[in-house]
Amino acid sequence: MSTAFFHHDDFEKHDMGAGHPESPERLRAIIAHLADLGLNETLDWVRPEEATRDQLRLVHPESYLHQLDMMAPTQGRVFTDPDTAMTPHTLRAARLAAGANVEAVDMVLSGQATNAFVAARPPGHHAERTRSMGFCFYNNIAIAARHALGFHGLQRIAIVDFDVHQGNGTVDAVQGDERILMCSSFQHPFYPHSHAGAVAENIVNVPISAGTTAADYREQVEQRWLTALNDFQPQLVLISAGFDAHQSDPLAELSLTVDDYRWLTSLLLRVAAEHAGNRLVATLEGGYDLEALAECAGAHIEQLSRVR
Repeated sequence: MSTAFFHHDDFEKHDMGAGHPESPERLRAIIAHLADLGLNETLDWVRPEEATRDQLRLVHPESYLHQLDMMAPTQGRVFTDPDTAMTPHTLRAARLAAGANVEAVDMVLSGQATNAFVAARPPGHHAERTRSMGFCFYNNIAIAARHALGFHGLQRIAIVDFDVHQGNGTVDAVQGDERILMCSSFQHPFYPHSHAGAVAENIVNVPISAGTTAADYREQVEQRWLTALNDFQPQLVLISAGFDAHQSDPLAELSLTVDDYRWLTSLLLRVAAEHAGNRLVATLEGGYDLEALAECAGAHIEQLSRVR
């Protein structure tokens, strides 16, 4: 078995305009770097299908899905919030992103892949059940988790979110669901300025102050996450992999490096090995310095590809 790498050309058709940080160039930078590393030839490339309406409804009510459908433009762009724009290609890309996460879960749980990385956009972890925001429309990781619970019959799933911005949408979707443990680290106080408190027993938040050293970040994450994850004993580990806590990222003020993301990946792979038979799916969230994003994602995927 190998690492499944999910990508579709239509992810790059979603374009929120010149100068927008969540751009098609993000995926191009990652894929080019994988080629430079020679990793592209070791991965199992998968072209996903769109998520079905029923799969989207695992998290989002029909009224919200209909609202997005009605807002979708036939030309130009419309904004669902000051930072988040839709084009004629956006909802197809978003359905493909959600579908890629569902298919990644299917492949890993059926034994067709050891683990998976979903190189998709738009991202998902800011999308609440009834609200698009923060570049996100459908909550990809929450949909994947609910699919694993309902379709595959799992009982315990861990979602780990190390994006520099709190995954408010994922918290909104899974808080109070005892079958899901969500562990997250994020700069605080910071966007989205919500869900940073102890909102439910199944949410483990690790707020990080701006300027915190990488060593202090590692210590806080390890202390807060590992006990909770080991006590929970997840049958599947899902990762919202945002690489925007890197010291070069223009949208944040933390100081992680490529080595820190390599360490984070190793930490979570150990949890998956101990409790979940190595079953792990990671999906791309943030990361807006193209060079840093490519290097961090490359290090993350390289770690995944070593698992057999």
